[in-house]
Amino acid sequence: MTEVKAKKSAIDKFLSIVEKIGNALPHPATLFALFALLVVVLSAIVSQFDLSVIHPGTGQVVKPFNLLSAEGLHMILTKMVTNFTGFAPLGTVLVALLGIGIAEGSGLIGTILRLVVISSPKKMLTFIIVFCGVLSNAASEVGYVLLVPLAAIIFLAAGRHPLAGLAAAFAGVSGGYSANLLLGTVDPLLAGLSEEAARIIDASYTVNPASNYYFMAVSTFLIAGLGTWVTEKIVIPRLGKYTGDEVADEIKALNKEEKKGLLFAGLAVLGVVLFVLGGLIPFDGYLREPGTGSILKSPFMHGIVALIFFAAGVAGIFYGIGAKTIKSDVDVMKGMGKSMETLGSYIVLVFFAAQFVAYFNWTNLGLIMAINGAEVLKAAALGNIPLMIAFILIAAAINLIMGSASAKWAIMAPVFIPMFMLLGFSPEFTQCAYRIGDSVSNVISPMMSYFALIIAFIQRYDKKAGMGTVISTMLPYTFVFLIGWTILLLIWMYFDLPIGPGAQMFLAK
Repeated sequence: MTEVKAKKSAIDKFLSIVEKIGNALPHPATLFALFALLVVVLSAIVSQFDLSVIHPGTGQVVKPFNLLSAEGLHMILTKMVTNFTGFAPLGTVLVALLGIGIAEGSGLIGTILRLVVISSPKKMLTFIIVFCGVLSNAASEVGYVLLVPLAAIIFLAAGRHPLAGLAAAFAGVSGGYSANLLLGTVDPLLAGLSEEAARIIDASYTVNPASNYYFMAVSTFLIAGLGTWVTEKIVIPRLGKYTGDEVADEIKALNKEEKKGLLFAGLAVLGVVLFVLGGLIPFDGYLREPGTGSILKSPFMHGIVALIFFAAGVAGIFYGIGAKTIKSDVDVMKGMGKSMETLGSYIVLVFFAAQFVAYFNWTNLGLIMAINGAEVLKAAALGNIPLMIAFILIAAAINLIMGSASAKWAIMAPVFIPMFMLLGFSPEFTQCAYRIGDSVSNVISPMMSYFALIIAFIQRYDKKAGMGTVISTMLPYTFVFLIGWTILLLIWMYFDLPIGPGAQMFLAK
């Protein structure tokens, strides 16, 4: 009897084309190397023309910088090493994974995953992963380093496609970057830039870091729901059954040693938590910012990765002692070493990606493109709602060529905040709209700092996967998040709801 294949939907056909084109590209590391070379050549060509823009924040003239000039060649040669070693995600990933390697090597992570799979309702697993991904943004890079790979392992252990779990976590961590129930490091950073831009119109205007909290708190549940729907209705059906080489651990009930190990690990984590609380609860606590007592700018927030290393390492060691999986320091070092073995391809990717990002920044090409794009939108003279939607779209587009949320906002805020203030919109609301555009295209942007890491994670389950696999898998999240989040913003506008403590949508007349 001839097997009848299910007819592919239009969406599936489109995503398959995207994946095919993307995977036809060279190896991601080669691609970044070619991009870097292209930027060098392009900088030499563009610099021959009388091309310049005025930086809206500083008022300075910005011109293309020729990397094929003597000065440019000197920069390429002398900064190659520091471009690589100074690439922000590299140290974060290495340090965090050293601690996680201890926890994984001792068996702690595997035991916790089994406990999660056994105790969590299967129908809620996807929602929980996306929701946790959104919440992880409060701790900066933790979601990328820890949750994304763990979600793939959890899905595999639950008998589902691991890449679906990875995609769900990545969607929450990166696509829902600005949503959260907690304030994170990005909130005061953007608020400071918004305040400076607002003072172009009103010299006494202030923007508080919690000014978008109400909207972003509601957005947390919206993104978790939309991410769950996309995963279940689009991603999982498209991926089908997993046929790769990775084998899921058999899910068994915890034995006596494992339970004892978890008890020991729990006590160790409790000790770390008490240490952290002791440094945060008092106004002059040792983990707060000296002088101001601030938590948002404190050593605690800046040292999150170090705390992950210590917490994961200590928990892994104590688990190993309780479960008798660690006999000596040799076992600890083996766990750390094994975690580094899996990062070979990622380190190669990072080397070329770091050079490309550095060259792109040196040439000022991204800055010029961003400023010109902002000016086009400003000159369009659209109505309020179309203008806000267009603003979200251009923020999402600029995010494809400039990965840093603060760098983009430093350029865009001095243009759009004064313009929208003159139209009656508050700086807080303009910032809120920007954060939507800045978040939704993260998952498909090769300029996003952790994009190379995501490729490395995916290749563990699909050796042939490349940039096209990531983009085609994550594209539905971008479209759905963009539509859903924009609709939420329009509802907020219609009912004129406050977007945060003391922050209204429109300026008082």
